[in-house]
Amino acid sequence: MAESNPLQELLDTLPQVGCVEWIGVRPSRAAPMIALESVHISMDKGLEGDRFSGSAGSPRQVTLIQYEHLNVIATCLGRESISPSVLRRNIVVSGINLLALKDKVFCIGDVKLEYSGQCHPCSKMERQLGEGGYNAMRGHGGITARVRKAGFVRLNDSVTFSNESP
Repeated sequence: MAESNPLQELLDTLPQVGCVEWIGVRPSRAAPMIALESVHISMDKGLEGDRFSGSAGSPRQVTLIQYEHLNVIATCLGRESISPSVLRRNIVVSGINLLALKDKVFCIGDVKLEYSGQCHPCSKMERQLGEGGYNAMRGHGGITARVRKAGFVRLNDSVTFSNESP
């Protein structure tokens, strides 16, 4: 009989439920983000209407960032707030630690996603946010995910941990 590992039990338990606060797509490379109330996410293309239409199983089909980190980034830049559209992530969620989803499958609305990595900032953040933007986002850039089950994501949908293995 295998001995239980207390640390692994903690890693495999995520009782918090998140909430979708904002959804956005980038129709083309330099175009501004378009905020949406709902979006269809497919296995083949990721978010409908987004310029990044990764192939099925691509590790970067969906990008997510924590709502709580928007204030951290703003504070690091000496601002009162930051619009999610400036950060160029697809989905902003509150109430759940996205890094706790590492190596996990999770559900948002009808969609099932699999954590695929951290979404590190790129040099565009310096242009988007101004001097220091890149460093303000370090450690707060969110995560990337691949689509495991297609469907719709809507504002205020729940974000929940799934016991399914990646």
